Amino acid sequence: MDISPQRSEDVPDGEQVMASLDALSAVPRLQGPLGRVIGWVDRLFVLLANLALVGIAVTVLLQISGRLFLPFTLSWTEELSRYLFIYMVALAAGVAIRRHRHVNVELFHHRLGLRTRAAYQALICLLVGGFALMALPAAWQFAQNGAWQTSPTLRVPMLYIFFSTVLLFGLVLFYSAVGLVEGLAAAWRPPVDGDREEASWK
Repeated sequence: MDISPQRSEDVPDGEQVMASLDALSAVPRLQGPLGRVIGWVDRLFVLLANLALVGIAVTVLLQISGRLFLPFTLSWTEELSRYLFIYMVALAAGVAIRRHRHVNVELFHHRLGLRTRAAYQALICLLVGGFALMALPAAWQFAQNGAWQTSPTLRVPMLYIFFSTVLLFGLVLFYSAVGLVEGLAAAWRPPVDGDREEASWK
């Protein structure tokens, strides 16, 4: 399993700036074929989340235009924008874990060495993934309750709307597992020439 860190010249400037602000970004990611597959999955869900965001913007603009220029109200636009927002959050939740973009308080992260950061990431991913694993069966049961309901205006089976909870916890579990593997692999990786162990606890 290749977890060699990316060279700084291979990382875009924007990502280097974000990495400097986030201590856990120093933990090497999976490389090789598996790393490329996970990267493609990342881009897929980012694309889908962006499409949902664009859909929200279009729907809201249509709603505003309808109120201004049409003699009737498009009642379904508010409902559709709400469902698109729910799916946007569900689709982006896992990638946010992967990129360390969730809200967090960094009190001591920058004082940890690289191995300790990796172990800390593994611990956090284990806890988050464990919670997602426990919540996933309840989310599936909740989604099944929507099989007998339809949305008020769009008449869409609520099963598809409630399924967003299954998608959310499933992606959180998947990306937590990836982060756990990366953290453990980086914590146990033997030191290589050129590795720079950052400052440890003083």
